[in-house]
Amino acid sequence: MKLYRFLTGPDDASFCHKISLALSKGWELYGAPSYAFDAETKAMRCGQAVTKIVSGKDYAPDMKLGDQ
Repeated sequence: MKLYRFLTGPDDASFCHKISLALSKGWELYGAPSYAFDAETKAMRCGQAVTKIVSGKDYAPDMKLGDQ
């Protein structure tokens, strides 16, 4: 099965670490990153879609995607 996640975070090193951790666990970048202004916090936010193929499992809505 192919899993999809959209990771978000502030425009700082913590976001890069979040993406790096996902990549180290076998997730792959999917598409271009996004960048937007959060009017509530008055800060820039980043987003990046990632995908991963997982064999031998079936999708379930309650599965924790980050644990895959």
